[in-house]
Amino acid sequence: MAGMGQAEWRQSYETAPELAVQRSTTPILSQATVAATDAAIQQYQAIATRGGWGHVTTDKSLRLGSRGAAVVALRQRLMATGDLEQAAGLSPTFDSFVETGLKHFQIRHGLFATGVINTQTLAELNVPVESRITQLQLNLVRLRSFSGDLGARFVTLNIPGAAVETVENGVVMTHHIAGVGKIDRQSPLLNVKATEINFNPFWTVPASIIRKDLIPRMQANPNYLTEFHIRVYNKDGEEVQPSQINWNSMDATNYKFKQDTGDENSLGVVRINIPNQYGVYMHDTPEKGIFGDEERFVSSGCVRVQDVRDYVAWLLKDTPGWSRDQIDATINSGQRVDVKLDPPVNVYWVYITAWATPDGIVQFRPDIYQRDTTDAGTMAAVTGNNGPRPEEEAN
Repeated sequence: MAGMGQAEWRQSYETAPELAVQRSTTPILSQATVAATDAAIQQYQAIATRGGWGHVTTDKSLRLGSRGAAVVALRQRLMATGDLEQAAGLSPTFDSFVETGLKHFQIRHGLFATGVINTQTLAELNVPVESRITQLQLNLVRLRSFSGDLGARFVTLNIPGAAVETVENGVVMTHHIAGVGKIDRQSPLLNVKATEINFNPFWTVPASIIRKDLIPRMQANPNYLTEFHIRVYNKDGEEVQPSQINWNSMDATNYKFKQDTGDENSLGVVRINIPNQYGVYMHDTPEKGIFGDEERFVSSGCVRVQDVRDYVAWLLKDTPGWSRDQIDATINSGQRVDVKLDPPVNVYWVYITAWATPDGIVQFRPDIYQRDTTDAGTMAAVTGNNGPRPEEEAN
């Protein structure tokens, strides 16, 4: 893998290409992003000085072919932020220009580019410009906190965007859609290193998931453990049958649950170890369908990575003997294999809800953990965390 050129590092998405995250080559953690975000603040302040943008109201789903005053208001709103060119005019008809402009707006806000007004799109359209300025200013502080040397090769997970990017020599090499922590099981902010790849891993179910997930599932379906190849062991390490446990109590927390390797394993075929105090990590998943969802806040704190083989191939690029063919052969063997990354790769889990790129595109993502609201005056350090501490998990 050593010596592979930038042009050869292109994503082969496991999901449909149209579901892929935007492929900017500028890292979200970079001086270029800081400068572009600063410029965006000035742009939005100028919009505010001109009176902001109008309110879009509609009692029906606007789409191609619709007509009326609501379409004119939509055109004005899209023109204010450059999603629709001024030359498109203020016709009352929802034409292909409006549809394209609306898709552009939706992409910038992390929404599916349908070109149709829905509840979420309408809500984003009507966020006041003053709120967007505050959001950009807040995130500019966050971005500037990463102004030091992040390493020649590093990985960034942006939690609100539920997206991973790999960076080499200041250029984004691969993008990966991700599944991140639920609101009540948040993914923490991290500044760590990826140190090891586990191929075809076992999964030991943590105590928190035994309590919150495993017991309710067994109550609903007594065959759940058998169907998902999860074995049960007592305190002496002896395998026992699920029927020996009282599932109408907390008795299960006295046992160890270990899922076999294979297609049903909750970690998928790969786990990426990033040692940290929260016991979280990055991994594959058998539930590839989540990568086609608009909202991907689905885990108990760990991060599920789309197109994980490309991600692992990039991580192992400088580790001798680990070509993509070797990675595929190891996974296909079904055997548990652990590989130390040489050298380890810096990994940053960050919380950025607004930023801009040098091409002038201003991006916004939902404040899913309400950090913009609660942390406005006190920026968390790179290694800080204000959310609950998730235990080791694979959901």
